[in-house]
Amino acid sequence: MSSAGRRVRRATVVGLTAAMLTGLLAVTAAAAVPVEAVPAAAAAARTDVYIKDTTADVGVEPHALNPLWASPDIKVCPTAIECAVSQNPIVGVTNYLFIKLRNPGPYGSGASNGVLRVYRTTPGGGAVWPTHWTQIGAANVVSFAGVTTVTIPWTGVPGPGHFCLLARWVSATDPMTFEGPDISTNTRHNNNIAWRNVDSVQLAVGGSPAVRPFAIGNSLTVPSRNEVVFAAAEPLQAIGGRVVVDLGPELFERWRAGGAVGTGVRAVGRTQVEIVEPTRASLGNLALNPGERAEFSLLFSATADSQREISFTVTQFGPDSSGARSTDLGGVQYLISTVKR
Repeated sequence: MSSAGRRVRRATVVGLTAAMLTGLLAVTAAAAVPVEAVPAAAAAARTDVYIKDTTADVGVEPHALNPLWASPDIKVCPTAIECAVSQNPIVGVTNYLFIKLRNPGPYGSGASNGVLRVYRTTPGGGAVWPTHWTQIGAANVVSFAGVTTVTIPWTGVPGPGHFCLLARWVSATDPMTFEGPDISTNTRHNNNIAWRNVDSVQLAVGGSPAVRPFAIGNSLTVPSRNEVVFAAAEPLQAIGGRVVVDLGPELFERWRAGGAVGTGVRAVGRTQVEIVEPTRASLGNLALNPGERAEFSLLFSATADSQREISFTVTQFGPDSSGARSTDLGGVQYLISTVKR
């Protein structure tokens, strides 16, 4: 073989070897990267899985549906068999989370591979993402056409057993629109994020008050002024109901320093105010520092029996990082019922 022929042959072998090595490295690297870390640009086709924020949600991004934080697609159940109605988690034992993934949404189609992650935080509003959230569990999932119900065990539930829950579907072919510090903004703009803040409150007639935590936060890098709104679907007087808000010394003093702004409330103690307006009340001009999340307590009690459940919501309104001066930053729906002792 001529020297020219040998050079051509060596060049061909080197070229093939380099191509094979490049291909091998590409396959090895792709296999080593977690599903959620694969760039969206690598996706062969756009898929779209969504989790409902409200019963009317069809996956449109963004939307203006409310309440944003009461997703019907997130449930907590005491056993691995899905319950009919979500329940408060039982402290100290294994509970189970059931999350429904809906495929397709309006922005893609086809089977979708991803990771479903679920997080918890103190009930309320203004929880900064990801600072104030703790992951409960995660599952690798293939979502096919239709509704896929994913079950995730929740072990070692800490006390007092009352939480906000957040579900995030993370997929290379179904990327987030964007994620910033505001959970409310993130949820409205990403149909693969859903939020559930619903708490059952069963009161013993004439018994001790049931205590629930509530937190308000500021996701901004500057101080903010906030309002907390209390709304009942029907007057709590129907069950001899009473709601007292214990702000604690520091938050109560901030409320007083801000002019004790409020409607339908009255001070009843050194750190407490009572909700006296039957269906709607508020506490306003509450100052929060940058990145702060302050917690207070709600005390529920009743003196009369009732055959029905009453919805009582508490919502934080304030500025967010999008520039809105007063928007829904999160809240909790309390479902109040009574039993005779």
